[in-house]
Amino acid sequence: MRFSELGLHEAVQKAVAEQGYTDPTPIQAAAIPVVLEGGDVIGIAQTGTGKTAAFTLPLLTRLAKGRAAAGAVRALVLAPTRELALQIEENVRAYSRHLPLRVAVVFGGVGERPQITALRQGCDLLVATPGRLLDLASQGHGDFRDLEVLVLDEADRMLDMGFLPSIRRIVRALPRDRQTLMFSATLSKEIEQLTSEFQRSPRLVQVGRRSNPAETVEQAFYECPHNLKQGLLAHLLRQPGWDSVLVFSRTKHGADRICRRLARDGTEALAIHANRSQSQRQRALESFRSGKVRVLVATDIASRGIDVDGITHVVNFDFPDQLEDYVHRIGRTGRAQATGNSVTFLTSEDLGELRKLERLVGKPLPKPCRAPGFDYEAATKEAFAAPAPDAAPRPHNRGPGHDRRQREARPQAPRPGAWHGGRREGGGPGQPGSGGQGRPGPGGRRSWGRNRG
Repeated sequence: MRFSELGLHEAVQKAVAEQGYTDPTPIQAAAIPVVLEGGDVIGIAQTGTGKTAAFTLPLLTRLAKGRAAAGAVRALVLAPTRELALQIEENVRAYSRHLPLRVAVVFGGVGERPQITALRQGCDLLVATPGRLLDLASQGHGDFRDLEVLVLDEADRMLDMGFLPSIRRIVRALPRDRQTLMFSATLSKEIEQLTSEFQRSPRLVQVGRRSNPAETVEQAFYECPHNLKQGLLAHLLRQPGWDSVLVFSRTKHGADRICRRLARDGTEALAIHANRSQSQRQRALESFRSGKVRVLVATDIASRGIDVDGITHVVNFDFPDQLEDYVHRIGRTGRAQATGNSVTFLTSEDLGELRKLERLVGKPLPKPCRAPGFDYEAATKEAFAAPAPDAAPRPHNRGPGHDRRQREARPQAPRPGAWHGGRREGGGPGQPGSGGQGRPGPGGRRSWGRNRG
């Protein structure tokens, strides 16, 4: 099948061809015709299989038929991280280059003024992270009353306990008569049950097993106590072929420790996590993408937007707190049918989680073993002779309320005086025209912003 057979707008087909694509991936071939029909859709496919194009191409085809009025937003794509929002915006601009559409992106960590200007002008397609979108909307910026399409990318992450309250607040302010699309590599049964809050009789488009790692990634699990992890990582980085390496740490401070200790070993590495400014995160990502730095250390919340070609190895320095994140982590390599490698360090505490991971992916994983060529005895003596390592012990409770990754990703608390579903934060009543006391605002719709007179 070719893109020309999927019913896409001619201008979109031309842009896709200019990007060098002629044949759609399985998820694109399956999802694009269904999305074009106009109903709600849940799309599930492995990481790196082209899910972004699976919803952006039919979305642009729909938006090509009109223009956004001043201040209005026609389509909204929500993403959990700044990096993913920027990645989606980049793809949208590439595919819409021959269409007179206005595209904008909204996320935290940068100044508000350019984003406010874009919302005032109106945009056909807005890509946003929930926290900044709610912040700007509470100030009265953006008219979502005639929104046509809502997309939740990385739907599993968007609907977990870290983002669910924000998503609910956003959806309450949107028109009910809309198309809602959800795409992800993983979607648990529990999260799927939540989709009924936001979708009406969605069609499921699924390619492969849920929570199934990419078949093109060769996986390995190396036994390694906490105090030897840094030595093992340094050993692996000296091996041939380790040209572009993405390392995952459980915590922000752990990521910084890994970078410092790699620097002492003579290997430059950069970290990307929520404590870094947006400009720092972008510089680190660009340095990694361009090959100036061959090691990037990331936390799970920052990983969702890392779409870099040619990553040769993914290293799970810490076993993920949420098992579904394993699939997303190793999916950063082996993208677009390329081959890749993943290595996971396992302590004795991780063996039970490994068995749970096997049940999640539905097939046996490689047996844990000792890393080839690594002298465990010599490394142990060296570790005892050196200062105490910066160990990152496993949290005792892995429930949603104790997930460090979720605490890192938790949206900022609303400012006093912001409106939430028509009621001022702090208990004050709503004001006329603002949907106060939970009543609908103008036109029978709930209003997001303050009464601006």
